[in-house]
Amino acid sequence: MSINLHIESLKSKDTEVRRTAAKALQSFIDDERVIEPLTKALSDDDSEIRRNAAQALGRISYNHRIKGDEKALETLIQPLIKALSDDDSEIRINAAAALGEIGDKKALKPLLKALKHPDPHTRSNAAFSLWRIKDNRAVEPLIQALKDTCEKVRSSAAIALGETGDRRAVKPLIEALKDSYELARSHTAEALGKIGDRRAVEPLIKALKDEDERVRSEAADALGDIGDARAVEPLIELLYYGDFIERTSAIAALGKIGDEKSIEPLKWAINYDWPLDDEGDDWYGREIRETAEGALEKIKEKQSKK
Repeated sequence: MSINLHIESLKSKDTEVRRTAAKALQSFIDDERVIEPLTKALSDDDSEIRRNAAQALGRISYNHRIKGDEKALETLIQPLIKALSDDDSEIRINAAAALGEIGDKKALKPLLKALKHPDPHTRSNAAFSLWRIKDNRAVEPLIQALKDTCEKVRSSAAIALGETGDRRAVKPLIEALKDSYELARSHTAEALGKIGDRRAVEPLIKALKDEDERVRSEAADALGDIGDARAVEPLIELLYYGDFIERTSAIAALGKIGDEKSIEPLKWAINYDWPLDDEGDDWYGREIRETAEGALEKIKEKQSKK
C-alpha cells in the first residue's frame, strides 16, 4: 500500500484501520509527508495509535537532526511537548526522547516539568533528554534528580550532568559516587571524567575499590580523562590486580596521564604470558598488549615534548 493510502487511512472512523496505518507509516520516516499526519495522530482517542505515532516521530526527530533539517524539526516541537502530558507512559517517554533529539530550548520548561512527573520512566527520559537542550537552567534540577527515589532517574541525571560539563555538578556527583545503585555510580564516575575537575580525583581513586567492576572501570577511565598524576600508583595497582575490563581501562588511563612511572608496568603488561580462553584464543592478552602498546606510545610522545 502506498504512503498516501496510509495517510488517508489515518482519517478513518475505524480504529483498527487507523492503528494499521499508524504502524505502517513507521516504515516511511524518511518521507516528510508523514510528519503532519503523525503529529495529528498524537491526539487520537486510541492510545495504541498515539504510541505508534510518538515512536515514529522519535525516529523522525533523530533522522532530521542528523540531516540538519531545522524546518522539519520545528514542526514537531509543540505536538511533542503536548504529548509529554499524555496519560500513556510510553507516549510520554517517546515524546521526551524525541524532544531531546531535537534539542530546542522551547522544550526546556516542559522537560523540567516532566522531571517531576509521578512516573519514574518519564522522569528518567526527561533527565536524559535535558542535556541535549544545552541550557544552564537544567543543571540545578538535574542535581536535585541525583537524589530521586528511582535509581534509573539518578543514573540518567548523572549522564546528563556529565554532558553539561558544568562544574556546579562536581560536589553533588562526588556525593553520588556513594549511590546504592551500581549503574548510577558507574555513570557518575563517567560524568566526573567528562567534567574534568580535579576535585574528583581522590573520590575517583577511592572508587577504584568499588565492589562493582563497571564502576571501577569507569573510575579508571575518568581518572585518565582528568590526567592528574595522583592517580598513577592506584591505576598501576589496578593494572596488576584488576579484572580484564579494569586492566584495559587502567592501561588506557595511564597512557593519557603520561607519567614515566607507568612505563615499566606497561612493559610488563606487554610481555606477560596472559592466559588463553577456554577455546585456546589469546584475545585477552592481545587486547591488553595492544592497549599497553598504545599507552606507551602516548607516554613516549609526551616525554619527547618536554
